[in-house]
Amino acid sequence: MLRETILCSATPTTGPGSLTVHDLQTGSTLASFKQTSAPPHGTAVVPSQNGQGGILLSAQQDKSILNVYNFQKDQVSLKIVLPEKLSCIAVDQTGEYCAAGTSQGRIYLWEICSGILFNSWDAHYRQVTVLKFTHDGAALLSGSEDSGVSVWSVSRLLDDDMQSDLPLPYCVLSDHTLPITDIACGIGPFPNCRILSSAIDHSVKLWDLASQTLLTTFQFPQPISCLAWDITERMFFAASKDGSIHQMDLFRQREDKTGGHLLEAIGGAGVTDIIRVGDDAHTKTQKKRLISVGEPVVSMSISLTSTLLLAGTSTGLIHVYDIPSHQLLRSISTHKAPDLIGHVSLSIHAGQSSLTDTIPVRHVAPFQRMRDAKSREAHDITMILPSQDTLYEDEGSIYTDEVLLRDHDFFVQPTAASGGDAVSLQSKANELESEVGRLREQLAKAKGVNDVMWETVVQKVVGQNKEKEEDGEPRRKRGRT
Repeated sequence: MLRETILCSATPTTGPGSLTVHDLQTGSTLASFKQTSAPPHGTAVVPSQNGQGGILLSAQQDKSILNVYNFQKDQVSLKIVLPEKLSCIAVDQTGEYCAAGTSQGRIYLWEICSGILFNSWDAHYRQVTVLKFTHDGAALLSGSEDSGVSVWSVSRLLDDDMQSDLPLPYCVLSDHTLPITDIACGIGPFPNCRILSSAIDHSVKLWDLASQTLLTTFQFPQPISCLAWDITERMFFAASKDGSIHQMDLFRQREDKTGGHLLEAIGGAGVTDIIRVGDDAHTKTQKKRLISVGEPVVSMSISLTSTLLLAGTSTGLIHVYDIPSHQLLRSISTHKAPDLIGHVSLSIHAGQSSLTDTIPVRHVAPFQRMRDAKSREAHDITMILPSQDTLYEDEGSIYTDEVLLRDHDFFVQPTAASGGDAVSLQSKANELESEVGRLREQLAKAKGVNDVMWETVVQKVVGQNKEKEEDGEPRRKRGRT
């Protein structure tokens, strides 16, 4: 059975860290991957999909190495030597591409299965702090210590004809004044989506990528360290290192002239629209939406059902809160310094050798350190097809012959718009036959008119020619005499 799990990256003060998977409902440990020390935003996951096992990518903050883990094994399966130390990494939803940022402001883009380096460019003036792909994987968002958020089109980064040119961003969101700490991307295809960005300047800004404009600014009493956005985009959570988590609703209820209640969006007026959290007029209301953790919050995530909020602290605790009531349900304390990066459907335990027989290991090639045009030209796209026997067996057990015939009858039956019964179909056929008869009559009349016109013209031309011949013959005779 599927279960919702928590993937945590722990970096203790002494010794190597670990990646741990916990069950969300019970808090029990499902798997543990050791020998890692990832920085914030330095861990990425590719879940099991399309008949292939999932992988974990963990950048090492003290060396230029990327650790690769398979779900079927609790040890490092591959150590990739990188061109330089990474400050953050990100993987798209399909698990095809991996983007990495460095302390020098450079971004790398690799294909995971082949290891081909498609692009590397100087994207920012200072360290890249966070990278995020949009949900459709069409754009890459990068935040930096230079207080800028850049949006890059992935198709332009992969284009072979543009490898010699410096990549230009789709847009640059530059309204922050201090380093960027986190980015959250809303649901929707690029560029028809909105994003949230937080910075040390105490602000969280809501942007619209389609118009490349700032919609609203939320000003907080403390610097914001991390964000969590509800999948329906109704609200978001902003946490600071003083242990405060603010819930910001993006819709509010108001009364209309008739006494009814309407929902309206908050903000959206642009650069001048600033919502200050902590004003005296809204102190009582905001206290109801405030969660006091009591410890610095370094990472947050929302459950798949949007009912639970997970907050990871610097002391090694994961607090699980009920979103409607803000009640603390449980705390998980089996590791240190968590970095919650998402949810995966994982129901395996490390150390089980039989899993490699049922779930094939996803192939990950060592990443290239330099761009090579020849390897890109010779690159073949590969994919693993699922087992046909299993696929057809599952389809046959679910999709029976009776259901197939019923669905076939539904799709082939006449629609109501063209006449659903035999009487309406016969009347429609009679109307079409009578229309064809009228068209044939009109065609016959048109042919008759055309024949009459043709005979008239021909007879007139022939008669004129005869008159000319009769008039010309006596003149020739008189000329000879």
